[in-house]
Amino acid sequence: MGKAVHRNRAKRLLRESIRPLLSQLPSGWDLILIARAPVLQAPFQEIQTALQGLLRRAGLLKHETSDHVR
Repeated sequence: MGKAVHRNRAKRLLRESIRPLLSQLPSGWDLILIARAPVLQAPFQEIQTALQGLLRRAGLLKHETSDHVR
């Protein structure tokens, strides 16, 4: 990832991306997120969407999130 500034930015981006999803994750799991260099240029919304999709595919989200209420 390069210098400490870049590594710290990647950690902050991933930490803030997963924060809204924490309440939906089951307890008893330790997650390890490995950032690659493209995360530094990706828009924040894209990071959030990718992380949510990854957790959904892994079966770790308790329920779907949506912006609208049915």
